[in-house]
Amino acid sequence: MDTIQIKDKTFAVSIHEADIQREVARVASEINRDLEGKNPLFLSVLNGSFMFTADLMKHITIPCEISFVKLASYQGVSSTGVIKEVIGINEDLAGRTIVIVEDIVDTGLTMQRLLDTLGTRHPKEIHIASLLVKPDKLTVPLNIEYVAMRIPNDFIVGYGLDYDGLGRNYRNIYTVVD
Repeated sequence: MDTIQIKDKTFAVSIHEADIQREVARVASEINRDLEGKNPLFLSVLNGSFMFTADLMKHITIPCEISFVKLASYQGVSSTGVIKEVIGINEDLAGRTIVIVEDIVDTGLTMQRLLDTLGTRHPKEIHIASLLVKPDKLTVPLNIEYVAMRIPNDFIVGYGLDYDGLGRNYRNIYTVVD
């Protein structure tokens, strides 16, 4: 499908599944190289990163663990700027190497809140892996070491990303056209 309709908006394909998969494999290869021997804990940020996390983990070859956290900052098509922690972290993070797996970083406010929260748990080191980054929208300085793709400041859906809960199931990433 070249275009999809979700509620009142039309979206067109902007990133094809094959391109996504190629970049996910590249990011996994970089993580495998950089974190070999560290037994990282991958911390997947739900709901949006579930597809990225699943595909990324298929390519991770080093010993590792995975857990999930849920933070919310979006309502409709824009960030509310208010981050609400919904599901917390149960693992002991002290002395651990953590890899946050995120679907998209735009303003960086959600990521900064998560980094602040994780920092109180005394991890050895924290790395960030994001499927998408909107560099022109970042409002806080972040060291995002593993980026699959940098994109313009458009509203997108698909591959885990949603519009009011809909559209996460698409294999491609779509950009709003109206």
